[in-house]
Amino acid sequence: MTTDTRGFAFETVPRILCEDGGARQLGVIARTLGVRHALVVTDRGLVLGGVVQEAIASLHTSGVACTVFADVLGDPPESCIDDAAAMARAEQVDGVIGLGGGSSMDVAKLVAVLAANAYPISSVYGVEKATGRRLPLIQVPTTSGTGSEVTPIAIVTTPSGEKQGVVSRLLYADVAMLDATLTVGLPSRLSAMTGIDAMVHAIEAYTTRHRKNIFSDTLAVRALQLLSANLRRVLTHGHDLLARRAMLQGAMFAGMAFANAPVAAVHALAYPLGGRFRVPHGLSNALVLLPVLQFNLPVVRVQYAELLPALGAAARTADGDATGEGFVLAIDALLTDMGLERRLRDVGVAQSDLPMLATEAMAIQRLLVNNPREVTYDDALAIYAQVL
Repeated sequence: MTTDTRGFAFETVPRILCEDGGARQLGVIARTLGVRHALVVTDRGLVLGGVVQEAIASLHTSGVACTVFADVLGDPPESCIDDAAAMARAEQVDGVIGLGGGSSMDVAKLVAVLAANAYPISSVYGVEKATGRRLPLIQVPTTSGTGSEVTPIAIVTTPSGEKQGVVSRLLYADVAMLDATLTVGLPSRLSAMTGIDAMVHAIEAYTTRHRKNIFSDTLAVRALQLLSANLRRVLTHGHDLLARRAMLQGAMFAGMAFANAPVAAVHALAYPLGGRFRVPHGLSNALVLLPVLQFNLPVVRVQYAELLPALGAAARTADGDATGEGFVLAIDALLTDMGLERRLRDVGVAQSDLPMLATEAMAIQRLLVNNPREVTYDDALAIYAQVL
């Protein structure tokens, strides 16, 4: 393993609970945090599907009042966050529960901060700009992808369609609750997209240029092992609770890894696809993953070779180049098995859109600086063109 063992810092949430049916304990957990009136941040689909009801019942049983904000949108816009924060203030809630995918958990993080402070969301884009206090925060993922339950990051779509990040220690939840039963009904397409997203987190954390450390590496490898061993399984056997639990844990480990060893070019090139073309985040990552891996291969062959066994694939030879290339080939095969779109034109991108995408990707230097190989505008343009 190529980990740099010099000094490092590692942070994560203070409490993680992993238990099937654990959502039934939300009321008890909220009470231990001093919450008497919780805002549950979720989306309409989960409300209509009955997923939220058990959590609400748990809160009521424990004597915790509950208000539900169910208008979370994918790639949440500023207006969604403002509306949720306004509801939190109007209802005078004293705690926030994010219940859903990455978008719901990102909104919950920001609401917990904005409801306790007077500043607007636009003033805290960037790193450690969100200050002050926040309301108690519990995160409950219903997908196995973003790892948002254990990261200090929230992504927002601005009115201009750009993706902005809020990165702050304030966004770490008090409790992350992993309840695999909440992911059993996840459709196979969504399972594929979120699973690839989690794998990208692990790969980019392991090959990042900055803050790579022995903890993040260990978590990234274990995440890839769990995800690669179970992703195909959950696509065809969605009610396999053991596989669902493994996916949930793998996504969490990947989230813990990239929260400390940040992601890079895959995410930077994926964000404009989400902001401009409303491509789901996991799919946008999947679309650019292979060409970015191929682009980075010359400088991270050794790291890719080290990751190959985590995919359950034997190294092709003892030669570093071959096993590094073998890793890329294994990811290509996995993407094929997912059945997702592989070309940008399949999601509405035209040749004329590529310069705009490359320009917007280059503006995300917060992530590009972490890439193991420098990415220029021409490089970004070529990567997009490769999968058009």
